[in-house]
Amino acid sequence: MTHATPKGPPAPRTAREVLDRSQHFLAQRGLPGARREAELLVANAIGLDRLGLYLELDRPLDKDELDRAREAVLRRSKGEPAAYILGRREFYGRSFAVRPGVLIPRPETELLVDRARELVEELIVEGTDEPRLADLGTGSGCIAITMLLECPTTRVLALDLSPEAVEIAGENAKALEVPTERFGLRCGDAFEGLAALAPGGVDLLLSNPPYIDPRVGDELAADVRAHEPALALFAPDGDPDHWARRLMQERERLLSPGGRALVELGFDQAPRLEALAAASGLEVRIHPDLEGIPRLLEFGR
Repeated sequence: MTHATPKGPPAPRTAREVLDRSQHFLAQRGLPGARREAELLVANAIGLDRLGLYLELDRPLDKDELDRAREAVLRRSKGEPAAYILGRREFYGRSFAVRPGVLIPRPETELLVDRARELVEELIVEGTDEPRLADLGTGSGCIAITMLLECPTTRVLALDLSPEAVEIAGENAKALEVPTERFGLRCGDAFEGLAALAPGGVDLLLSNPPYIDPRVGDELAADVRAHEPALALFAPDGDPDHWARRLMQERERLLSPGGRALVELGFDQAPRLEALAAASGLEVRIHPDLEGIPRLLEFGR
């Protein structure tokens, strides 16, 4: 007497089935936002965006599409950030290439761009026809490139210590058709590079520097800790305020007369930096993000 071999559930054959199973698989592994991540990964695997996926949920998938979707979902289940799997992340309405060599752009950094745009408008009203901007620690270039595209009369210099970051920022500048005559990209020490390239200082200095204390690195989300570059995450010498403090201290040589600086902060930095500024007689403003966290430090020369 022969017995039929038990069969598992049939292989998913439509986008809807793949999406539902992917969501369930990621949710079982405790990943937050499992539905959205499954949508992004499955859509990308079959060459669509999220809206396109929903318009074609009943579309049969071929073997290559199924294999790509399974591989992407498996990688995410093991902790690899979705942005690195996809090779891109949206920032300020544009798609930026990202790889493990650069920090993944965060929504809260858009606050820095919002405020920077306001300051550029003020500069233009006051008679500065072509405001000079610098982005120190540019990473993927998302801040520098966005500012130039949003404020096309500006001239922007982007600097980063990492050759890989500079390479990726250059790819993004080319893909987003940034005018090369208005965009400078340099690899090396940002402070010395800016001082050499803009000896009179810039009108607006922007930076999202590393501000996480390495001693609390274990508190980071596992995918961030394991995959994003330590150089872009952790402050030197276990001093979260290192870069913001140095920017404040060197403002005279980095900023032109009347120039301003905007620096992204960690959630607990603002009180310490306000106290430091008060002790040195520097007037600063702190801007909260949408969650009320003091996120942005603003000061002038």
